Amino acid sequence: MSTQIFNLPDLGEGLTEADLVNWLVEEGQTISVDQPIAEVETAKALVEVPSPYGGTVLTLHGKPGETLMVGNPLITVGDDAAQSSEQPGALDYREEEQAGIAVPEETDDESSGSVLIGYGTSGGGTSGRTRAPKRAATPTKPQTDQPATVAASSAPRVISPLVRQLAKRNNIDVTHLSGSGQGGIIVRADVLAAIDAPTASSQPEATAVETDDRDARSGLTIVERVPMTGVRKMVAEQMVRSRTNIPEATAWLDVDVTELIELRARLKADNPETAPSLLALIARFTTAALRRYPVMNSRIVENHDGEEIVYFDGINLGLAAQTPRGLVVPAIEHAERLSARQLTTEISELVAKARDGQCTPAELTRGTFTLNNYGVFGTDGAAAIINTPEVAILGVGRIMDRPWVVDGEIMARKVTELTLSFDHRVTDGGTASAFLTSVADAMHHPASALADL
Repeated sequence: MSTQIFNLPDLGEGLTEADLVNWLVEEGQTISVDQPIAEVETAKALVEVPSPYGGTVLTLHGKPGETLMVGNPLITVGDDAAQSSEQPGALDYREEEQAGIAVPEETDDESSGSVLIGYGTSGGGTSGRTRAPKRAATPTKPQTDQPATVAASSAPRVISPLVRQLAKRNNIDVTHLSGSGQGGIIVRADVLAAIDAPTASSQPEATAVETDDRDARSGLTIVERVPMTGVRKMVAEQMVRSRTNIPEATAWLDVDVTELIELRARLKADNPETAPSLLALIARFTTAALRRYPVMNSRIVENHDGEEIVYFDGINLGLAAQTPRGLVVPAIEHAERLSARQLTTEISELVAKARDGQCTPAELTRGTFTLNNYGVFGTDGAAAIINTPEVAILGVGRIMDRPWVVDGEIMARKVTELTLSFDHRVTDGGTASAFLTSVADAMHHPASALADL
């Protein structure tokens, strides 16, 4: 019998590992080319991995919850598994891009598994994952290494270790939850609902803490150990790279945005459904300033001759978003082409996808400049860390009433603080300050700025 081993591919993110969340097939099952076989959690997103081979599943290499290394075996397929290397899916995803092989685009059909997708699709309420039916004539190989309670009808059906971790960290007893996923599986939404509306039944009984697990430095008892994995691990590594490699400088500026608040109020009063959001207006002023100072929208890239500054024909505007999975930065592609109203829709949809864990790896890595609205958390200002390999990040603090001098008189005005962190290897303080002032001037006199856009 001919066999083919499919190794865990580089998912196009340059990552070296992924956590196996769930198998979508079983040993002994017949699968087809491009059929999703597993859900894996990378440091960027939760994605389905399609098989480049068709045939009979002989071996599943790994158990849910394990961390798998890129390049190590993921699945072994037998019989009719040998496929032409020219067929989409038969190569590593990065090799396919280099070879120019066209992979079918994602369609409205939720059963499509020909491309890596985020957790769920944008269609109806079901996940739309494709699974081949089990063969009635030949029983599948039993999973002897899994505890028997997994199949018991009385046990909570929690497949994702991320869901288990979310429940554990919020003291939610999953045995009292009803799963809304396919087949009664408990999903993240079920746990979040229990967190928002806790009941007595959702709280586990108090358990004794191990008294011998003490921290040598503080002398206190350790009550929980949380591994640095997934998004948290990615954020930590990204921040270390940024602080280690980038000679970072920060500039800030207080801005009177009273006119901006009044303009947005008038637009909302005229048409509440189509009025641009405040963040979308700021994003529009930011993209206009980036076109005026394109070095702020560049990247530093390493090649065989060293490092070089690369410029782009567009702006992929990243938006720092806090999600249940941690901090992620999804980016709007060619944001400079969109109006403030269009940006409102794009921002709303993209942030919602990020919070639901549905962003694709491309959406989470394509940014060329980041806008961070930490004012929603009640913060006045912050020296944000640059999202490498980008060269700058703009932060917006909370808007508050402050005494401000207008035409020689002190008045109460709406004021916010803009903070710009930039890579001093790429640009100097003069250009960075000019960019920051350009955004601030537009926010201070928005009607005039919009008239020029």
